[in-house]
Order: sequence, then structure tokens, then C-alpha cells
Amino acid sequence: MIKRISHLNIFVLDQDRAKRFYTEQLGFEVRNDSVLDDFRWLTVGPAGQPDLAILLAYPAPPMFSTEDAETLRSLVAKGALGGGVIETDDCRATYQELVEKGVTFLQEPADRPYGIEALFRDDSGNWFSLTQPKWLSAGAAAPG
Repeated sequence: MIKRISHLNIFVLDQDRAKRFYTEQLGFEVRNDSVLDDFRWLTVGPAGQPDLAILLAYPAPPMFSTEDAETLRSLVAKGALGGGVIETDDCRATYQELVEKGVTFLQEPADRPYGIEALFRDDSGNWFSLTQPKWLSAGAAAPG
């Protein structure tokens, strides 16, 4: 039986630059930064969610063929890949904080049927939804 998801990956164009972006701008913490053969295992995660590690992976052999790695890096650079949803309890305040830290937003906070959402890109081009769920906006109990 599946119990939980422990690791997710986000493809990045430069692991050192991504490490700085995710830790210095988003406030994530480094979970692991080690090298195994020619593969760098760099994981980060939100401080309040210690059971989740996000692998900041550079697409390259042996994970992918040379051609596929180049294609994937091209898609990342074009901003064609979404990294997911990052939850906050105050989208507008978090938006302002991240703007002040130099994060590039594609969309300012806006009311949506599911809450308040803003869209931003990481330093590689991946886009994320910064979302304050409706149940947090309304002060209601979390869905169960």
C-alpha cells in the first residue's frame, strides 16, 4: 500500500543557481547535496514540510539520452513545464515578499474559485502556482 510521496523532481538548468533560488528566494532548506558517480543529488524542501524532498535535477545522461536531455532542457528554458502548486496562508503577502526578493511573477494574486492564486517562474523557467486555498481565505476548516 502506498503511504506517501517522499520525493518529487523539478528539472533545472543549473543546480547551483537553482539551489540559491530555492533557498534564498523561496526560503526552502537544503535536504541533501551529494554526488554519486557523475550524478548530483540535490534536494530542497519547505522548512515546515520535512517529509518532502524536491530533487533539483539537471537533465543529462545517464538519466536521459543526450538528445532527450537537450530537448527537456529546451522545454524548461521555454517555460513549458509547470513545477506544481506551492501553498501559502496569505498569497498577497507572500507575493509581495517574493517580489522584493526578485522572484519573477507571471500573474499577480487574483481571486479564483479555489482561492487566491499568483503565478511565478523559478530561475530555470518552470512555472508555479502560489495558492492560498479558499478554505484558508474563508477561515473554514480544511477539507478532509
